[in-house]
Amino acid sequence: MAQRSRHTASPTSARPLRALRWLLLLAGLLIAACSKAPPTGDVLDEAKLAGRTAASFPHATEDYFHDMDGGLALSPQEIAGRNMWIVWSGGNDRLWDHMTSATFGAMDLLKSISSHPSQGYDRARRWAYLGLVNEPCFEAASGPDPKHRGLWLDRRAAGCAPDPFENEAKYPGVAVGARGKPLGDGTTQPVGSFYGEATGIIGLRLFPNPDFDEKAAKAWDAEKYYTDPAYYNRQDLVRPYRVGMSCGFCHVGPSPVNPPDDPAKPKFANLSSSVGAQYMWVDRLFIHNANKPEGQKNYMFQLAHSFRPGAMDTSLISTDNINNPRTMNAVYDFNARMGLANKLWHEKLEGGEVDNRQFNDFTGESFAGLAGFYDKANTTVRTPHVLKDGADSVGLLGALNRVHLNIGLYSEEWLRHFNPIVGGKTITPIRIATAQKNSVYWQATEAGTPNTALFFLKAAQPDRLKDAPGGEAYLNADTATVERGKAVFADTCARCHSSKAPTPPADLGLDPQKCAGAGYLACFKRYWTWTQTDGYKAQMREIVQAADFLQGNYLSTEARIPSTLLRTNLCSPLATNALAGNIWNDFSSTSYKQLPSVGTVTISDPFTGAPMPYPMPAGGRGYTRVPSLISVWSTAPLLLNNTLGPFDPSPSVAARMKAFDASIEQLLWPEKRERDAVLGDKLPGTIDRTTERSTVTIPTGFVPEAVQPLQGKLHRWLPWLVDEGGDVVLGPIPKGVPVNLIANLRLRAESSDPAAIATHVRDVGELLIKLKTNLANVPKDADDAALREQFAGLKEPMMRLSKCPDFVVNRGHYFGTAEFNRQDGLSTDEKAFGTEPVLSDDDKRALIAFIKTF
Repeated sequence: MAQRSRHTASPTSARPLRALRWLLLLAGLLIAACSKAPPTGDVLDEAKLAGRTAASFPHATEDYFHDMDGGLALSPQEIAGRNMWIVWSGGNDRLWDHMTSATFGAMDLLKSISSHPSQGYDRARRWAYLGLVNEPCFEAASGPDPKHRGLWLDRRAAGCAPDPFENEAKYPGVAVGARGKPLGDGTTQPVGSFYGEATGIIGLRLFPNPDFDEKAAKAWDAEKYYTDPAYYNRQDLVRPYRVGMSCGFCHVGPSPVNPPDDPAKPKFANLSSSVGAQYMWVDRLFIHNANKPEGQKNYMFQLAHSFRPGAMDTSLISTDNINNPRTMNAVYDFNARMGLANKLWHEKLEGGEVDNRQFNDFTGESFAGLAGFYDKANTTVRTPHVLKDGADSVGLLGALNRVHLNIGLYSEEWLRHFNPIVGGKTITPIRIATAQKNSVYWQATEAGTPNTALFFLKAAQPDRLKDAPGGEAYLNADTATVERGKAVFADTCARCHSSKAPTPPADLGLDPQKCAGAGYLACFKRYWTWTQTDGYKAQMREIVQAADFLQGNYLSTEARIPSTLLRTNLCSPLATNALAGNIWNDFSSTSYKQLPSVGTVTISDPFTGAPMPYPMPAGGRGYTRVPSLISVWSTAPLLLNNTLGPFDPSPSVAARMKAFDASIEQLLWPEKRERDAVLGDKLPGTIDRTTERSTVTIPTGFVPEAVQPLQGKLHRWLPWLVDEGGDVVLGPIPKGVPVNLIANLRLRAESSDPAAIATHVRDVGELLIKLKTNLANVPKDADDAALREQFAGLKEPMMRLSKCPDFVVNRGHYFGTAEFNRQDGLSTDEKAFGTEPVLSDDDKRALIAFIKTF
């Protein structure tokens, strides 16, 4: 027998090579399938294609939501601003329809608004299961609705006034595609209103699908849509409706001072436009079968399950491959916030940043007092810091307008700049100038958001515990205790959490423009050192003692706090979407992009708990904007990701206070925080881990067309990759693995250096093949512990490729505690902030008593 050439691979050694080729082929086909699009910058939105103009989208002034927000009397402009916040979706129903394909069938808003018995929840159980706000004047579906193609949708209750925004004659919809055309069955696909129809859920509106033509109508089967995976997982399935989303979906919630008796049956008077969707279960919303075993075994559910109720990763769609759930912002006291911006935060705009609308662009008495926030000659804006990392820094209107893009407005262009959900494609900026030229929906949005700003300047007022039903019972501390709490707040908290403060000495050099950008960190360090002096504390105590201290106080400085001081989880300050050249390039200031590195921070090895140094990059990353403490009694759990304290689904005052008491104790007594299920006290907190064995599954209906003819053979050739039904299955991922070990993998080099790109491609390829080969070689009956060993064996390459290797989610913000002063293992940059006086238990109790009055 002839000897085998030493250059010929054996069957055993060839298997990984074949597997690598298949993985790279499939990955390339998947990315190509997600990336098919013409060049950016030349696509028109549906409204432009239909010949519409911005003037043909008048913003509604009917005061339909009059009873909300305490029944405040509003001007017509302010009413239009609130209506825009709650019902305007700007054509983003196109995006949310696309998201079903982008998530391989996992997300389907048309099912989320339904009450089909197969789903396990209906209108009555919607609040408990999804945490979504039922719109008043609706009843649960009792069966398929013949007017809506057999869908199980909420129906308007008898005796209720019609929704004025559904008026097609006054607010005519956009006639594109099949809208307004016969469907061959005696019916016509409606055009509808450009506000859509109410769905029975605040913030979600129903629109006729322009792709639902005669062919789609013949193929439509509503019952199969709810019950048959082979039917509803077809990539070519066209649903009769698309669901649009307004800003209010993530921001309207039960009023803390007038909560509903039954959260599933609120009245408009029980709702607030500004509190944030504190109770929304994003995992259950984004994975339509999350209440079923097959849903929970989907790794996409495991990823979304790391979002606590009321938190979501706002870069989930335009992914930066960093799992970064953040609380949905409550919007309070715009007047105080804008006053703070006027005084402290002056940011330079250049290039496309200058294209943001400013209040100077609008005339009329309502905007006269706001014109001074932008210096056109020097392109400097006085701006609040809106996102958690302070990245939205181009002016209030720019921040409001960007949100509409981020929820799908002008998705025709937006989706061309990245691969939604999956990533793996070089991200490029969406240009404001392009939107202004090619998107009528964007033009109409820019015309309307100034009214939204006016609405919040009027309506976003603090919700005080003393004004809530039964609230006085929780304000039971004696006067001496509250006074002691004021002193503690002045000494420890006010330097970050008060917009009223002493005037800094001139020799500190804290000029707002000189301290923006590259000079920021040095200025902040001088400021911090000053706040540690007796002189500062004495002045601050006087300010806190004033009877009107809380009046017009934003209870935040909106400063960007370096991670070396704050020590909270790094995944928020490491976010990349607002960096130079990234998707939100035009919506972050040049000053933000020039921020220096905060230095080296200390994180924990997720396999051993040992401390690890991590050098933070410059260019905007490394900072967290101080949140306001206004009405903090009503917004627990705490921290930027809702990881401190228990979640209670009831919006009652009693439930809010129970959650607040437990959460504030974890904040001020760090030893009470949840510890990790695997490493326990070896970590300063907990790691989000998978709760079930899971896989990344691409149903056969969503596999790229180029692969579909081979699916039967692929199962025989690659049974570890393609199952008998033709689904592509990546895994298994064992129970107990850190979610972010996979979620934070850097799929692309993020470098223009050819050598760096080549090295990165090699490293990713080697990791994928090692991981898949290792998992494929594990016996089918292997337990999760055996599977976890395979991941542990790849610790070094996975951590090296991680965009955020900090997996402990509930650490940091140790001010006033002994934990702040424990400096063993900290970096020099962290130690540079010195030590702080440790509060006694009585000091902490007094502080809590004062905070309850906010």
